[in-house]
Amino acid sequence: MIRAEAEAYASASASRATDWRDDVLLGLRRPLLVGLIVMVGASGCAAPASLSDRDGRLQVVTTTGLLQDLVRNVGGSRVNVTSLVPDGADPHSYEPSLRDVRNVVYADVAFSNYVMLEEHSVIRALDANLRPEAANVSLAEDAVKYAAEIIPLVEDVTLDTVWLGLRAKGDGKAHGANRASEVMLSMTSASGPGNVYGYLTGSFGDADIYFDSSDGFNPGDGYGDDTAILPADAHTHMSWAFTRPGVYEVTLSARLRVDQRSRPVPLGESKFTFAVGVQPPNRPVQVDRGHADLTVDLDREQVYALFDPQGGGEKAQQAVPASDAVVVVPSKALSEIPAGFGFLGRPGERVYQLAQAVLGKHVHGEIDPHLWQNVRNAMAYTKVIRDALIEKDPEGAREYRRNTETYLAELDTLDRYVRAQIGEIPASRRHLITTHDAFGYLAQAYGMSVAGFVTPNPATEPSLADRRKLTETIRNLAVPAVFLEPNLAARSSTLTQVAGEQGIRVCPIYGDTFDGEVTTYVRMMRFNADSLRDCLR
Repeated sequence: MIRAEAEAYASASASRATDWRDDVLLGLRRPLLVGLIVMVGASGCAAPASLSDRDGRLQVVTTTGLLQDLVRNVGGSRVNVTSLVPDGADPHSYEPSLRDVRNVVYADVAFSNYVMLEEHSVIRALDANLRPEAANVSLAEDAVKYAAEIIPLVEDVTLDTVWLGLRAKGDGKAHGANRASEVMLSMTSASGPGNVYGYLTGSFGDADIYFDSSDGFNPGDGYGDDTAILPADAHTHMSWAFTRPGVYEVTLSARLRVDQRSRPVPLGESKFTFAVGVQPPNRPVQVDRGHADLTVDLDREQVYALFDPQGGGEKAQQAVPASDAVVVVPSKALSEIPAGFGFLGRPGERVYQLAQAVLGKHVHGEIDPHLWQNVRNAMAYTKVIRDALIEKDPEGAREYRRNTETYLAELDTLDRYVRAQIGEIPASRRHLITTHDAFGYLAQAYGMSVAGFVTPNPATEPSLADRRKLTETIRNLAVPAVFLEPNLAARSSTLTQVAGEQGIRVCPIYGDTFDGEVTTYVRMMRFNADSLRDCLR
């Protein structure tokens, strides 16, 4: 069945696309294609593909179900639209299937949110397989022309040690890079009294290991086992672990892969110093608090540190040459290895760790991507969708405009409804505590404040200090309820436990995906408004 599926897919691609398109589809990295085939076989292959070259309607693919719903309201009967990320899945971590890639091939128009909302593999699958003549629209970016409000993603400093991440700075357009290009940052050497690890914690507590000095470094495969990959102009937070105290020197080398067929472009390398549980060596800058990123600068072709002691985000960070900086990993960073993290050592043994500073695997830029939590921003999305559909299907312009006018009126009513429901909550109770940092736009637009989300690292039980901070926040603000996204229930143990201890409610709220109960954007926002009103009032 797997072979038949792959052959049918190859045949359909050939009949649909140009020789260039065949090169991209069938010349993708073999591991990716094989992996996709296995995924399809594991999930069954009875479900028909959604898009087709034998359907007379405009074929549209979106990255998420929420965007799919907006397109349906604008496109009506003239469009056939499907979503890559299924309802209930997390767009931050979803991996596309072979069937997803097939749908991209048949699409006339593609809509993504972007600004780093979607997992980069979703964006790569979209951009690499979309036909050249198809429209490729990034809604969050294009919606600005219709007065969509953008807010920066400023992270709150709540850890006692430095947040140490990785960053790819600049867009790399001088090298021909686009949003599907990859910046590869490799650890090529490490010296010190113990081993060095860099890893990301996934959505359900699994670890993606990017750097591991314990097994050496292999230049023969391009340091493939010790390489982190980022999109251009993005950054991520990582956990860094060191097995023994002392001074370490770690060399990071950077390359840019414009596309899968191009030779990587060297972007420089630097040696970084870490002082782990010991007195730091004398350097002009001690990176010991706030937010820092080991940074690849695509425009300057350099590798250096960006550092802000106050943790205010990219705009507050200052460039520091690697030779001028020492990253401080203090003795208080000593922690026990949890079960399931055997690559660090035996459970219960202790390592020095700079913990991941956000909830789950999270690669992002400097803009909060969840614009639709402000209904006015969803109205701007709707106008961009209308324009894109009209451009690809001018004969349907009248219907697209009529559908858009009707839907905008519905969204205007929705905006007033959300405002009215939240308006019934006493001002002193408009504090939001959730599992996912996805509600900044809702808070800004409708007069609430985000009191915080739960824990920086879901792979382990939060420390007593973490639980104490959460408990004190609930007590000090007299918060009557906390909010849990249904699709993130696996991360909710601490939230529900503390809520139970404090005798307050755990209420549902939807962030960026639907389920069997909430199936449209309008229903989602009405549900959220009702839940906030009922649980906080």
